[in-house]
Amino acid sequence: MDAARQHDQNIEHDVSQDVSQGISQGVDQGASHDADRGVPRRPVPGLASRVRTVSARYAVIAVWAAMIAVYAAAEPGLFLRTPTFQTIFSSQQPLVFLTMALLCTICVGEFVDLSVPAVFSFSATLLPVLVVDHGWAVWPAAAVAVLAGVAIGAVNGLLVVVAEVNTIVVTLGMSTLLGGISLWMSHLNSVSGLSAGFGRIALYEVGGLPVSFYYGLVLVAGFAYLLAFSPLGRHMRFVGASREVSRLSGVRVDRIRFGSFVAAGLLCGVGAVIAVAALGGYNPTTADSYLLPTFAAVFLGTAIIEPGTFNPVGTLIGIYFLETGILGLQLLGLQAWVSPVFYGGVLVVAVTLSTLLRRRRR
Repeated sequence: MDAARQHDQNIEHDVSQDVSQGISQGVDQGASHDADRGVPRRPVPGLASRVRTVSARYAVIAVWAAMIAVYAAAEPGLFLRTPTFQTIFSSQQPLVFLTMALLCTICVGEFVDLSVPAVFSFSATLLPVLVVDHGWAVWPAAAVAVLAGVAIGAVNGLLVVVAEVNTIVVTLGMSTLLGGISLWMSHLNSVSGLSAGFGRIALYEVGGLPVSFYYGLVLVAGFAYLLAFSPLGRHMRFVGASREVSRLSGVRVDRIRFGSFVAAGLLCGVGAVIAVAALGGYNPTTADSYLLPTFAAVFLGTAIIEPGTFNPVGTLIGIYFLETGILGLQLLGLQAWVSPVFYGGVLVVAVTLSTLLRRRRR
């Protein structure tokens, strides 16, 4: 009787902890018991279960390796060259910052922030306009560009969190507004003419790749650490899983939601400055080309490393998976139309996988 009573108390304690933290966990009724202490133990996963887990986490990476092998066999003289891989890993810095900005809001349950590419483009247009057209020094102009991204993120946060306007309406309207302002500032043209010295902050080579590639790695590693090991990251996950449970647990839900929009604006502004430094200028008409790749990479990332969960490392792998696929197809002779077709197809597949995996987790 004492052992049974102790067993029941342990289960009640575990369940109460799960509810207070906003975590939904199943109780395995087939757990084995310690005969002496009467404490339930979870069964050790079998080999088949471990194989399924590893397969789910790394299936996309295996497909990526197979894709490289196919392209290498089809065009060994074109694909298996150092410049090809340098192109893949050195050209995606804007997309890395854009996807991490989108993850800021997705992780707290704001799934459709359509303004991220427009905020990036606005900051990237503002910097060369201030320097080239208005004679500003480059670093004050860069600071203003970053602050502009932060301010736009704050406006989005106020409208969505405080005024409770629908996220799609706010971010779609903001995207259209910023796109028009960017075209007006640039007079519908590219704005260029920044100094080569400023470009070194993005183009300085380390190990055959520009330093901007390593900025992306640091950003992803920092974001992954934040989500996995910090109280703020855990609160972001809780808010994304259930706002009401998080609020009842004492989490400041609205503050975290608002902060996620501000952080997204900050990352867009910083990413824009680095991109402009690499290019020496910017053309605001390219903003629309970032929207589909950003969402495709973020949703594809839910099938990598942490199946069913939006995560920075999986998203980073998804970015280079997509770029490898498109570049390989172009080297095989396909034209520019292959990019939207590939991104669109991957987005449909990625969203489907994300939905199925999240349903399985529940």
